[in-house]
Amino acid sequence: MPSKPPPQSSQLPAQLQSLKLLTMSGVRDYALLDSGAGRKLERYGKFVFERPEPQALWQPRLSATQWEQADATFKSDQDEDGEGGRWRWSNPLPETWPMQVMDVTMLCRLMSFRHLGIFPEQVPHWQWMVDHLKSVKAERPRVLNLFAYTGAASLIAARAGAEVTHVDASKKAIGWAKENQAASKLTDAPIRWILDDAKKFVAREVRRGRTYHMILVDPPKFGRGPDGEVWDFFTDIAPLLRDCAALLAAEQSALILTSYAIRASAVAIDGLLRETVSQRGGRIETGELAISEEGSTRLLPTSLYTRWSAGTGGKLS
Repeated sequence: MPSKPPPQSSQLPAQLQSLKLLTMSGVRDYALLDSGAGRKLERYGKFVFERPEPQALWQPRLSATQWEQADATFKSDQDEDGEGGRWRWSNPLPETWPMQVMDVTMLCRLMSFRHLGIFPEQVPHWQWMVDHLKSVKAERPRVLNLFAYTGAASLIAARAGAEVTHVDASKKAIGWAKENQAASKLTDAPIRWILDDAKKFVAREVRRGRTYHMILVDPPKFGRGPDGEVWDFFTDIAPLLRDCAALLAAEQSALILTSYAIRASAVAIDGLLRETVSQRGGRIETGELAISEEGSTRLLPTSLYTRWSAGTGGKLS
C-alpha cells in the first residue's frame, strides 16, 4: 500500500501556519554590528564587545581588524552554551556604564557568565507590554515579572504606570535592578522587590487570590532558588504556567513566555500555552525573537516565545 503523503500547509492547524518572527532594531544605545563563526560583535552604549553565539553559523561580514577593535572579548570554556569563561579587556572600561532603553536607564557591567545585564532582543515584548497596559482602563494595571533579573521590564512597566511585582531568586540581581531604578529616577515607582523562588511565590499568590493584568515569564533552562530550589525548564515550566494562568485577571490580561531553551520548539511552547489558557479564549501568537544586524539584512535568532492576550470571548485563536 502506498504511503500516505504528508499534509500540506493548508491542512496544518492554523496556529502552525503563522509562526511569527519578531526582530529588534532601532534602539539607539544597542547594535548588533556583526556575527559569524560562532561569535557576535555588539555595541552596548558606547562600548563594543565580542561574545560567543552558537547560532551564528555563517561567516562574519566585517574584517578581522574591525573585530579586534572590541573593547572586551569573552573567551568561553568548554560549556556548550558558552556560559563558562572569562572576559579579556582590550581597553579600559568603567565598572558600570548607562544604556537607555525605552526611557529607562540600565547600568551595564561585565558578568562572569558573559552577560552584560540586559537582553535587548526583548524590546518587542516590552513594547507589546506597554501597548497592552494602555488598554487597562478600570484600574491601575498590575504586572508580575518572573525571573526578572536586572529589572528592565519592571522599570518599563512602572514607567508606563503599572504596579509591578518583580521576582528573582538572586539577591545580587535584585540589588542591580534597584540601581537601575535609581538611575532611571523611578525610586517612587510602586515596585515590590521579591527575593524568592518563582514556583513557590506564584503558588502562594494563587492561594492569596491575587490577579495581574500582565505576567512575564522569562526563565533560564536551569537555575536555583535562594534556598537551593532547583529549576529545570522542561519539568517545571508546565506547572508554573498553570499557576500563572490562575493569576490572570478576568479581563484585559496578557502573558508572555520566552524560552532560551533552544532544544525546545516554538510548536511545543505554543501547545503548552494553548492547553493552559484553553478555557479563556483570546489570542495566542508564537514564534522567535531575533536581532537585526546593523548594515545588513541578516537576522540573528535569540529565543522562542509565545504570548497570549484576552479576547472578548469565544474560541482561542
